[in-house]
This record gives sequence, C-alpha cells and structure tokens, in this order.
Amino acid sequence: MIKNVVTALIWLIFIQSSFGQDQTLQFRSTDAALQTAFDRAKTMALSHKGKPGDPVGEWYEAALPTRSAFCMRDVSHQSMAAEMIGLGKANKNMFSLFAQNISDSKDWCSYWEINKDAKPAPADYRNDEAFWYNLNANFDVLNSAWQLYLWTGDKDYINGPEFANFHQKSVSDYIDRWVLQPDSLLLRPLHPNALASYDDEDHFQRCRGLASYSEGVRDLKMGVDLIAALSRGMKTYADMLRLNGKAKEAKLYDQKAEQYRQQIEKYWWSQKQAKYFTYYSSAGKFGYTEGETFLLWFDVLHDPARTKKVIDQILSREWNIENESYFPYLLGQYGYTDQVYDYILRLTDPATKRREYPEVSYGAIQGIVQGVMGISADARINLITTLFNGKKNDTNTIENLPVLKRKIALIQSQKKSSLHNTGSGPVQWRVMFTGNHAFITVNGTRRKATQKIIKGARTVSFLDVSVAANQQLTAQVN
Repeated sequence: MIKNVVTALIWLIFIQSSFGQDQTLQFRSTDAALQTAFDRAKTMALSHKGKPGDPVGEWYEAALPTRSAFCMRDVSHQSMAAEMIGLGKANKNMFSLFAQNISDSKDWCSYWEINKDAKPAPADYRNDEAFWYNLNANFDVLNSAWQLYLWTGDKDYINGPEFANFHQKSVSDYIDRWVLQPDSLLLRPLHPNALASYDDEDHFQRCRGLASYSEGVRDLKMGVDLIAALSRGMKTYADMLRLNGKAKEAKLYDQKAEQYRQQIEKYWWSQKQAKYFTYYSSAGKFGYTEGETFLLWFDVLHDPARTKKVIDQILSREWNIENESYFPYLLGQYGYTDQVYDYILRLTDPATKRREYPEVSYGAIQGIVQGVMGISADARINLITTLFNGKKNDTNTIENLPVLKRKIALIQSQKKSSLHNTGSGPVQWRVMFTGNHAFITVNGTRRKATQKIIKGARTVSFLDVSVAANQQLTAQVN
C-alpha cells in the first residue's frame, strides 16, 4: 500500500514540477540504492571533465587518471554517457582529434592516447614507428561515431571531412596494411609492419598493432574481439553509405561484415567447451583469455543459444573493472534485470577497488539510462525508443536527457511510461513493454500494439506515436 502511494506521488511530481534549477541530467527512483548509485556515478563522471584552457580543448579523462589523457577504446565506451551528462562538445573534439591523426606513416593508425596538452601520451608513443596500438580501435571509434550520430543527429560524425577520411581509410587501407582480410585472419604475420631492426623486448614495437584488446598473451596473432570489431565496422560503414544514398556500395560492406561474422561462427566456437575461443596464437593454437565482452559490445552474435552461453560465461567468473563497466549496458540489452542492478551498485560502491577509473562511472550512467530505462535513439527517422528493464515494483524518472537535439523527460514503471518532449519540434516515440499485450493505451485512447522478439529472446509489445513539441504522452498496458 505504501509502495503504491509513493509511486502515485512520483507520477504526480513528474507531471506538475521539475527537479529544480539544475538543467543537467537528473534521475530519481523509488529504489534508494539505485538513486544513490546514479548520484555517485554522475559526480564521479563529471570530476573527470577537463579544465578550461587545457591546450587540447574540451575533453574528459578516458584512460588511467594519472595520465590526464583519453584513449580510443575508453572514449568509444564512455562517449554515450558523456553525451547524456552534457559533454557533447568534448565528444566532438576528442573524436575529431582521433580522426584527424590517422596517417600513412603510422600505417593508418591514429594516436591511441592523447593528453590534455594535445600531444600523443608519452606512455604510449615514442614516434610513428614505435607506439602502442590495439587494432580494434579504428572500428570502435568508427562505430561509436555512428552511435553518436544516431543519438544526436549530428552528421559531422559521418560526413565531416576528417571523419569521412578516417572511416574510409579504416575499412580499406588499414585492412590491407595490417593484413586483416577475412581469409587472412589466422594466416597473417604476428607483426605485419615490423621494422627490419625489430626488437621484441621493445614493447612499443611489439605492441604496435595488437590484434586484440586483450594484452596478456604475448604471441597472440588474432583475437575474437578484433574480428567482432571488424564485422561491426564493416556493417556500420554500410549503414553510413546507405544514409548517404549509396545503397549499392553499402551492400558490398554488408557482405564483408557477414564474412567476418561467419569466421567467428565457423572457427572460433568450441563445441566441446560450449563457448567461443578468444585468441589464436602464433603457434597455431586457440585459447581463452578476455574477449567475450566484445562479442556483445559489437553485437555480432545471431544464435540465441550461443549468445546465452556467452552471457553465462561472463556471469560465471570475475572480471577486471574495465570489463565490468560494460556489463550494466550490455546485460540490459538482454533483459538481465537483476544482474544489471547488481553491477550498477557494485561499480558505484565506495568500497569497490579502482572505482575512480573513468570508465566505471560512465558505464554506470549508461547502464541506468540505456540498460535500466532502455532508451535508444535513431536520428535517421527521428525516433526515441524506451523499454523498462528495471525491477518489478520500481518507478524511475529521468529528466533533462539530451537526445536528438532536444531534451526529454521520462518516467517509467513496469506497465506505464510517460514521455515529455521539451524540444521545439515533434519526435517519434516507440514505447515498448515487455510481454505480449494486444493493446497499449495512450492518454486514455486504447490502440492496437505490435509484437516482436528482441535480444534475449524476449517478446515485447510496442506502439509508435508522435509527441509534439512541449507535449507529454502517457502510455500503459493492463
């Protein structure tokens, strides 16, 4: 009874008032622990914002905090949460710098890590012939630029001169230079671009072009996570081409994406162990280390049974904090409500070691906005999608969420959602509810719902409605 009264009061507050004068992202929940988790994550995330006047321009930390720098992998992971908490200008600057610094002399790599002084971080770079670089990075940045376009509607992430060049070089010259064609993945040299005077003890030479984000296997020739990155990179580039009206060229890159994906299914699945191998060594042997996380991050798994095995594998072992920071968002996509909740609380617990690592707070924020509240956007069709992935009796409210060049507010519970469009123009809202519901009622009018299967083999019912500028719509199911 008390829970119902509290929920009703929260809905009333949402309709009649705002959170106050703070116009940055706000979150409220009937679950006090989740509320505290968000507050801690937001405070920590904003503490990593760069200082005014830093030579590099607007930026936020996305590397070891002591380096005052940002690296390609971490920025790719943190960028969505950064956009949500108002760091969009920093995103644009940082991604632009990565794109601008791709070069032939670095074999079409960029700078893996850039510091606040606008220079390649000394910890990872000596010169163009000796620097640390994980080959996944180009495709992670390419795909994240696409995700930022879908969220913001900013086409510069696709067609801006430096971005267009970065994307095109990454799916062509970069592939050739690093011998990353689908039929070369297991046959390529261990160090395709090694100097004649190659020194295996010099980690800047040995790690100039690591074929994985996993860095603990010295003779790793290929990582399954790199193949996943390649597949997603090709698929994303195809989407970019389609957006620009190049359907014929897009089809070719769709085919390339599938060729890489099929490599994973054909060679990397262990029938005996019922899991994917994660690396292939220069000795010609498959093995296991990190990597499963990126099969989900790059969204390359189509077999629900194998996908479940991957998630079971992830949930069965301990991980470093970097991997854990991906889980609230990723597991939310598959409906693992309890695990999402547990990881968010763990990542934001003051007792958790390395909680100050930048990815952690950003991962928790993305986990709440996109994992728990299931918010996504597609600028191509001016669409915002929502799906409640929270606990059964919770009611969660978000306000001042910047998306599609506007801000929205959303309140959600298991069977009721209300979206307020505070922008100057209409937006399409795809309101989803878990389960098979014949009808969805919108502002008192019952309308026929559509059903489909989404990730995690879940059935959802949804309805597309137009939300005018300054309009609020409330949708619910029985």
